Amino acid sequence: MAAYHILRFAHILKKGLPKKQVWTKPNNTSIVVSAQVVLMTALADFEPSAKRLRVEISAPTSPSSSLQAPSSCSRDNHDTVENQGRGQNDTETKMDKRPKTGADGLRGVKIKGDRRRNGPTPQQFRNTVYQWLVKPKKKPTSPEATQEDVEMAGDCGFQSTSAQVLAYQHAENPTLSDEDEKTQPLTPQELDEDKPVSPPSKDSAGGGLMQTLSRNHGGLEKKEVETCSASSEDSVKHNTKITDFFSGTSSPVRRRRPDKSPEKQDADKETTSAEAKWLGTPINELKRMPECGGLLPPLRDIRGQHTVMIRTDLLEDGKVSVPYPAKFKDTWDDDYVKMPCSSRNLFPVQDEVTQELQKKSRWELIKETLNDTLSSQQELKNAILKYSASQAKKWDFTALRLYCTKVLDPDAAEHLFGSLLPDMVQLALRASELCTKPIPLLKGGMNHSITMSQEQVACLLANAFFCTFPRRNSRRKEYCNYPDINFFRLFEGPSPRKIEKLKTLMCYFKSVTEQNPTGLVTFTRKSLDKPLNWRSSQTRLTKIHITCEGTIEDDGYGMLQVDFANQFVGGGVTSSGLVQEEIRFLINPELIVSRLFTEALDHNECLIITGTEQYSDYTGYSHTYQWAGSHQDTTPRDDWQRRCTEIVAIDALQFKNFLQQFSPEKLNRELNKAYCGFARPEERRQNLAAVATGNWGCGVFGGDARLKALLQMLAAAEAGRDVAYFTFGDSQLMTDVHKMHSFLTRRKICVGEVYDLLGQYYSSVCKSCLSRRPDVSLYPFIYQQVSSSPAPDDSDRGSARHHVPADRRR
Repeated sequence: MAAYHILRFAHILKKGLPKKQVWTKPNNTSIVVSAQVVLMTALADFEPSAKRLRVEISAPTSPSSSLQAPSSCSRDNHDTVENQGRGQNDTETKMDKRPKTGADGLRGVKIKGDRRRNGPTPQQFRNTVYQWLVKPKKKPTSPEATQEDVEMAGDCGFQSTSAQVLAYQHAENPTLSDEDEKTQPLTPQELDEDKPVSPPSKDSAGGGLMQTLSRNHGGLEKKEVETCSASSEDSVKHNTKITDFFSGTSSPVRRRRPDKSPEKQDADKETTSAEAKWLGTPINELKRMPECGGLLPPLRDIRGQHTVMIRTDLLEDGKVSVPYPAKFKDTWDDDYVKMPCSSRNLFPVQDEVTQELQKKSRWELIKETLNDTLSSQQELKNAILKYSASQAKKWDFTALRLYCTKVLDPDAAEHLFGSLLPDMVQLALRASELCTKPIPLLKGGMNHSITMSQEQVACLLANAFFCTFPRRNSRRKEYCNYPDINFFRLFEGPSPRKIEKLKTLMCYFKSVTEQNPTGLVTFTRKSLDKPLNWRSSQTRLTKIHITCEGTIEDDGYGMLQVDFANQFVGGGVTSSGLVQEEIRFLINPELIVSRLFTEALDHNECLIITGTEQYSDYTGYSHTYQWAGSHQDTTPRDDWQRRCTEIVAIDALQFKNFLQQFSPEKLNRELNKAYCGFARPEERRQNLAAVATGNWGCGVFGGDARLKALLQMLAAAEAGRDVAYFTFGDSQLMTDVHKMHSFLTRRKICVGEVYDLLGQYYSSVCKSCLSRRPDVSLYPFIYQQVSSSPAPDDSDRGSARHHVPADRRR
């Protein structure tokens, strides 16, 4: 109870309240008392031993934080009152400065300041008591005492008391003069120690420290509540992205460290500070396109290697490309896309006279149906089912109905059916005019590219919206190894995800129908013919920039951007999926057309898409995803009139058994897959942009983030690229990966040596492990094998038995 009272009075003195304060006990008895007198009386009988003093609250908190301070929302006003109160206390407070001795004295306290003083000043008493209560000295053997990461609650939460003291000192005492020294706590060596604190519990939201304490002690209750106003919440709203939706991400408390020598300051650059949002090489030092790129060869059609669907001799900046050839070439076989405008696209129709089934042109039926006025969702549904009669009892248009009737306001619905849909119909029906050259299927094992105009892509996607592509409504037939392309799955079900997807895609169609896009897009399927001998590689690791903030598409502009792909590219973009790959395909819808002609990727293959444009912004992720308006893409174009946005789709393996991914067979597969996507042997290494990637295959696919980061570093090094790694909010992963990269770089460990270490880890740890996860996690094992020194502090937390929550990854 004494501890409780002293903490309360120290809090009052800190705030600079009047000397007399009215308190009430539960029986409503009023007490008027001098705060200083009661405080000194309590000090006379109180042993200030941090080892024996414990003040606890019942609200659930982590062991590293036993108290929570008032909300940071009121910190500015609090500091103002504090400064005023300090001056008032220095002039008005009268205290006995003679030191106490004997059993009732303050034992074990060293007096600072002028040696001629007979005792501590009132300010020293106040700060000393505050430090004893708020920052008790931790035992050196406690694991929490060495924790560097200090977490702080959100804008309307509470900062820990220890962090508040540090921030207070940073603001008030940047340097210590002789005069300032008099007002410092009597044990200042503890103030510069990093103390771990924990985020507030839900029970503490909206209240202050004193309110929390009053619930646990039946004693004095002060009638004051510190809360965050709703306006404070509104003032900090911003565009949220993937990094805002995962656990393990907290805003660090900025702390002042003691002055250090230049040597130690340089050494600190190699360590992780709680303030760091990125580590390693500054991102602006990594190479990007088009600055780093070399000269492109002339764009031309090469039989068996590159299919070009436009007139290259008429290619000009800012002008819509001319299709090639001039007339539609009808091809209907297993090597090319079967187009809806093909004369061989037939539809069984019952003759009204003879009642016999006759085959008629399905394209003519499509044109006739879609050219009719479509004034409602029901009419659009009936039109699609008219040329897809066999699907009438299977397809569900609930999401489309909700979008048209519940989401759109009357004016927007009128615009949809009166303007946008008719424009989309005309775009789709121009297929025989725009897509005149047969589109080859990018089958497994092929090394082939397709370059088409953005207008041609838009035409194909409009046909996908109206579900016109033949033989593509079931995977049981010839296209069983290809992704869906028709949008019928997007229209079904009442899921809010489908609504947001429709908003995003309709934004794209609105843009391309109002103004024809003028660029080109290239789709390249690439296979790795000969796997690398990873064990013999002498390549050193390249530079890395790793950050817990930002996204691949925003901060990795101009880099080779990794799509955490499904083997069926695009994943569930036209159905219910909505994670990293699906989101990227939605905001860059031209990626979706790759599903029309790309067969499922094999283990040694990737798909590279260059030139797509971003049309939408978004917030959230998965079930929180929301369309956030149109996006104006200002990415420069290359000499082929493609946006300098290069995306590589590489699909990771899915692991139901965590240990399985460490086997040599699986390691080789993932390394070769990543290398296939990163390597460009035909280009000079100085012309290769950095790789922008992240937690590839670490979500529902069950990959270990630390292993995948290491594998991608090895593949990028072998390909001659630097790495920009986005942890999507996981600051601990950022710390661990950076420390590992720095460790391997300082030791000059090459790719082959790291590969050998991975093999040792599997044979000595994973192979004999009887539990689901190894007792020794990967990074500590590597540290131990490479060096006899212990692993860096805080490394590899969250790996092995502590699994990082799934985030923006597949």
